[in-house]
Amino acid sequence: MISESARMSSAAEARFRIKDPNSQPRVVKVIALDKPSEEVVKELAQSQWRAATFFTASAFASAPRQNARFSVDGWLSDLAGRTKNLLDEVTSADLVVMIATPGQNADAAAIIGEACGVNHVMTTSLIISSPSTSDEVLSNSLAHLRPHSRMLVIASAEDYIADMLVALRA
Repeated sequence: MISESARMSSAAEARFRIKDPNSQPRVVKVIALDKPSEEVVKELAQSQWRAATFFTASAFASAPRQNARFSVDGWLSDLAGRTKNLLDEVTSADLVVMIATPGQNADAAAIIGEACGVNHVMTTSLIISSPSTSDEVLSNSLAHLRPHSRMLVIASAEDYIADMLVALRA
């Protein structure tokens, strides 16, 4: 008797396989959470991507103006500096990838993560680490991002982030 695995890889069963690639590309929003990760995101945006758009949320790191009203309009900026509505961008996404640097302000992750949770959009956070990053700083950054990410990855090099985006079908 042949195994189920052997039977499924037979020529007779091959006729039932779908030969076309996934017709719907994944819509990915890549968001830099701080100034150092902004440079990485700008560099990544220079490559060819299927359905990825790139934003910065570092403007969120600054203190709000006195008597400013709560708004999600000015939290994201595209790479040309135009402000974007966070909820509009999240609701049109299949996946949101947040990129952070250890020791930097990543408070925007809480707001972005909440918007993604409400809209059932998957979140991934990539932390750009270096050999000089202390374990304590890295641990604090991980603890800050963990509640807002379904997947959390420590990237030891910027090339790893590009490879990760390819793996996520960006």
